[in-house]
Amino acid sequence: MSVLFEKLALVGVGLIGSSIAQAARQKGLVGQISVATRRAKTLDEARNLGLADSYSQDACEAVADADLVILCTPVGAFEPVMKDIAGALKPGAIVSDAGSVKGHVVKTLAPLIPEGVHFVPGHPMAGTEHSGPGAGFPELFEGRWCILTPEAGTDKKAVECLSAFWEALGSDVELMDATHHDMVVAITSHVPHLVAYNIVGTADDMETVSKSEVIKFSAGGFRDFTRIAASDPVMWRDVFLTNREAVLEMLGRFLEDLSVLQRAVRTSDGDALETLFTRTRAIRRSIIDAGQETAAPDFGRTQPDPVRRDIKDR
Repeated sequence: MSVLFEKLALVGVGLIGSSIAQAARQKGLVGQISVATRRAKTLDEARNLGLADSYSQDACEAVADADLVILCTPVGAFEPVMKDIAGALKPGAIVSDAGSVKGHVVKTLAPLIPEGVHFVPGHPMAGTEHSGPGAGFPELFEGRWCILTPEAGTDKKAVECLSAFWEALGSDVELMDATHHDMVVAITSHVPHLVAYNIVGTADDMETVSKSEVIKFSAGGFRDFTRIAASDPVMWRDVFLTNREAVLEMLGRFLEDLSVLQRAVRTSDGDALETLFTRTRAIRRSIIDAGQETAAPDFGRTQPDPVRRDIKDR
C-alpha cells in the first residue's frame, strides 16, 4: 500500500496505540511513527518492541511535524494532553482519538484545536481485556468497525484520509453523530461492562459462598463476565464518567427489563422466560452472522494464542 501519512504520532501506547503502530508499519501506511507516554517503563516497553521510530515522554516533541496525531490515552487525560500539544501541531495536521466516548471528546477538545488543524474524532471498536504495549497486535482492527464523528464543516479531505487509514488497517468505517454514537455504545459496550464489573464484585462480596468456591467452580457465564471485568480500570472509569448521561439512560432501561425478568422468575412464568431467551438467542446468532464473533465452541477459547483469541468491543 502507499504511504497515507508521512508521520504518525501516537500519544499513549497501550493496547490500541501499540496495535495501530504495528498495523500501520506492517502495511506501509506511514513514513515514520513517534510515540509519547508519560511513564518511562511503558516507553521502554514500546522501545523494546520496536513500535516506533522515535520515543518521548514529551507529547509536544512527539507530535511535532506529525501529519496524523491519535490520542490513545484514557479519555480523562485528553483535555490536558490537548492543551499541552496544541501549540506544537503543524497546520494541516489531523487530530483524532481512539476513545469510546465521543460527545465529551467533541465538547472538550474542539475548542482547543488550533486554526488550520483538522479534528476528526474516532472510535475503533476493537480491543481485548489485556492492556499495555505488549498486548497489541496488528490484526486487532481487521473486520471490526471504526466510527468517526466529525462535526459539520470538518474538512472533507481530512475525513476521507482518516477513513482510508482505518480501512487500510482492516476496519469498516462509518460516520455518525457523536451523541448518537454515545447512545449506541452505551448499550452495546458500556452497560455490559458495568454489569460485568458489578456481578464479579457481588460474587466477591458474598458471605454464603466463599471466594475460593466462586473461583473453583466458575461456570461459563461467570467466567466470561470476569474476562470483561478484567479490562483496564482507568480507561473504564473515564468512560463511565464521560458518558454518564447515555449510560444512565440505558442502565435505567436495563433495570426496568430486569424487573420484568425478576417477576417472571418469581411467578414461575416459563412462557415469558422462553420467549425472552428465544429472542436473545436470535440476536446472538445475528452477531455471528455479521462477523462480529466466532461460532466456534466455547467462544473459540481453544485457539492457542491467549491474547488474540478473544477480541471484544470496547
